[in-house]
Amino acid sequence: MKRILIATSNPGKLRDFRGAAAAHGVEVMALPGFAGIPEVVEDGVTFEENATKKAREYSRHAPGEVVVSDDSGLEVDALHGAPGVHS
Repeated sequence: MKRILIATSNPGKLRDFRGAAAAHGVEVMALPGFAGIPEVVEDGVTFEENATKKAREYSRHAPGEVVVSDDSGLEVDALHGAPGVHS
């Protein structure tokens, strides 16, 4: 079985990732020691940039493993995308 590590301490996100991966024969686990790893500065201009940056940084703490991260926020059309990526 393939395995990926999720860079999160959010049990809801972990549950969602596990549910999505189960049908594909992929085991999903939380990144060991995640709570003790320094937080990555989310200074990207898009959600994708921030998620990529976090996955790359956190993967340094799990050599040889596949580490996944996500980023999300609120974008309101009537507010021209605000509050946006830094919400």
